[in-house]
Amino acid sequence: MPEPNTIHAIMMAVVQEQDQDLTFRALGQLNVPAAHLASTGGFLGRRNATLLIGLPDGMEAEVLKTLQSSCRQRVEYLAIPLEGSPLPMPTPVPVTVGGATIFTLPVERFEEF
Repeated sequence: MPEPNTIHAIMMAVVQEQDQDLTFRALGQLNVPAAHLASTGGFLGRRNATLLIGLPDGMEAEVLKTLQSSCRQRVEYLAIPLEGSPLPMPTPVPVTVGGATIFTLPVERFEEF
C-alpha cells in the first residue's frame, strides 16, 4: 500500500518570472513539494521559471487550479519597425504573454532520504 505522501507524477510548469513568487507561495500553501529552475523563453527571450512540482495522488486538479489563478496572461506591446515604411518608426504591436505551459509526467520510482 503506497504512503500518503508518495509522489506519483511530476508536473513541470513554465511560468513568467513575474508570476514565480506568487505561484511558489500558492503551491507552498497546498503543501506539495516544488522546486524552480531559471529558464529563458524562445519566442521573446523573456526570463521564465520552470517549476518542478511533485504530485501526490488526487492533487493534480488542485495544483492546476492554483496555477491557473496565479499565472495570468497579459498583453504587452512590442515596438516593431514596419517593412517598406519610408521612416524607420517602430509601431507598437500587441503580444499576449504569460500564463503557464504545463507538462505532467508519471513517476516510476520515488525515494526520499
